[in-house]
Amino acid sequence: NKPMHKKIAIYIEDTDGKGTYPIRRALTIAKSLPNSIQVFFIGPEKLQNTVKDFQFISIKSNHGFIKALQKIMPDLLLRDSGSTSKEEIQKIQKIVPAMIHFDDFGEGGKVADFVIQTLYTEAFEKPLDHYNVGIESFIADEQIAPFRQVGLGKKNTQPLPHLVVTFGDEDASNLSYRTLRHLSQLQIPLKVTVLIGENYQHDRTELRMMALGRRNTVIKQQAEKSAEILSTADIILCSAGYMPYEVGVMGIPCIVLAQNEFEAALDFPSEKNGFVHLGLGRKVKQSILLNAIMELLLHDSLREKAIERQIKLNLGEGKKLVCEAILYFLEYPKRQPTKRTGKETSDML
Repeated sequence: NKPMHKKIAIYIEDTDGKGTYPIRRALTIAKSLPNSIQVFFIGPEKLQNTVKDFQFISIKSNHGFIKALQKIMPDLLLRDSGSTSKEEIQKIQKIVPAMIHFDDFGEGGKVADFVIQTLYTEAFEKPLDHYNVGIESFIADEQIAPFRQVGLGKKNTQPLPHLVVTFGDEDASNLSYRTLRHLSQLQIPLKVTVLIGENYQHDRTELRMMALGRRNTVIKQQAEKSAEILSTADIILCSAGYMPYEVGVMGIPCIVLAQNEFEAALDFPSEKNGFVHLGLGRKVKQSILLNAIMELLLHDSLREKAIERQIKLNLGEGKKLVCEAILYFLEYPKRQPTKRTGKETSDML
């Protein structure tokens, strides 16, 4: 219970099209820690405005990342940057007393101090005791939490069922366009909202023109209230990364299209957990996609079963697990803290 006057560095790097969830998760964790713990964010410059409440160091390369750590000299590094190598992590261990990684499928995770594996594949075997693999580590951030289990007892939106389509911040495979093109052949009354991210990489004009060709169809920019839009959906059509976890917190029937091979291999968005997974989005046939939508629209029993399976998972309660791990490794670091030399960090930032 005594105050812990420690420093934490949180390193975020967008990989595999994971979208905005990693930075939202990191902010949720940072805001939940005691005020006596000083938090620094490290990442690409585009994240700076998002983490304006915390000290931020912009980097452009791995060399810049190492230099940032040498300036901060943190007591713990919380890292969410995809898979890592063993050699890189061994170098960082000489600077940082303790390291916690998120979703690290690389060899570097084996030498980190703790790995929180929220994303996992069917073939992924827990290699060592310091891995926590499973859905219990998923954190429902402040955007999603107010809509927990909103799907229970929810009836179809009146006067039209509502389909929300969202493929993350960048949508590298342009599944928004592909999906909307297929939906133009669906000859039933349906309200469609397509959410595109700030970093959507493709022609927005072309997407909007296509939307004009179908009644009750709109294109919207993802914003802070995106979760509110998602909560109004009768069906959500999304990618296979973190979004199914967020949908599962709300309890809404969901069809999943993987953006890439990495997402296609992920095991969580499956029928047993209440999702209709159609595989790689760029390969899905129009007839299969439209049939999946029609099945959920026409059969109440299918929607109810999907909602029940999602709610039963009790997703979103991972904040306690993660924060306890952070506090433990701050109190009992794996290595001796490096002796600090030179100026204080605040003078260098």
